[in-house]
Amino acid sequence: MKIWAAGACWPVRDGVELDLVAAGWVALTSAQTGHQGHETLRLTELGVHCLAEARRLNRRALSAHDALAARMTRELLLAGRVVWRELSLRAQGQGQGEGEAGAEAQGQHDPDAEFLLAPQTLAAAVPKPQWRVARPDVFSVRNTSVEDYLQPVVHEIKVSRADLLSDLRHAAKRDAYQWLCSECYYVFPVGVAEAAEIPEAFGVWVLHGAVEDGRLELLRPARHKPCKLPFAVWLALAKATPARLEEDPAQRQLASSSEGDTT
Repeated sequence: MKIWAAGACWPVRDGVELDLVAAGWVALTSAQTGHQGHETLRLTELGVHCLAEARRLNRRALSAHDALAARMTRELLLAGRVVWRELSLRAQGQGQGEGEAGAEAQGQHDPDAEFLLAPQTLAAAVPKPQWRVARPDVFSVRNTSVEDYLQPVVHEIKVSRADLLSDLRHAAKRDAYQWLCSECYYVFPVGVAEAAEIPEAFGVWVLHGAVEDGRLELLRPARHKPCKLPFAVWLALAKATPARLEEDPAQRQLASSSEGDTT
């Protein structure tokens, strides 16, 4: 660091500049001198791509979908849950594809005929579980060290009726969400849909008013079922960073208590 600072024509040459140069985001231009003969820093092609990606993420953070997801995340954090957003989790769904109507559904299935089938044929006739990558908008668990008390929950955010109806048409997608959690909820602004339009196994939250200061109302609780997280989900959670409040209420309360303590 002394050698780095000693050769400085640039006014500072501190650790931040060193990190930027080492990452390849900026480059020193010793041939071109600026005011008073100082070296200048210029953005590299990698640095331009980095800024463009940051700008894209900032634009997305301002979208209606992400604003509602952030609001739901905050409510869950205030309730004491551990929350993740935009996870990619490998989940198991049903073998039957969406829109398929099997013989059993049409009343043409004969249970006695199974005894006439060879074991290989019978095994092939049983639908195999299908694996898919599920990306729940908001995934949370209780803040507990007891696995049986985790109660993982998925909240799917929908800000338009078209988006909600598209999701409801994908049975395999809904099966994957339910496989990952004990309870699954749809969250959308009031007026997008009625609770009766949502499958009974799913809970419904609606937002009244603006995202920032509107009221979240639970129209219907989700059907609860026991769920233990598979190892692959545990591994994904360990690699991801959970969401957090900008200011921890507990720490704020401790700070106010210490300020008022004059003893």
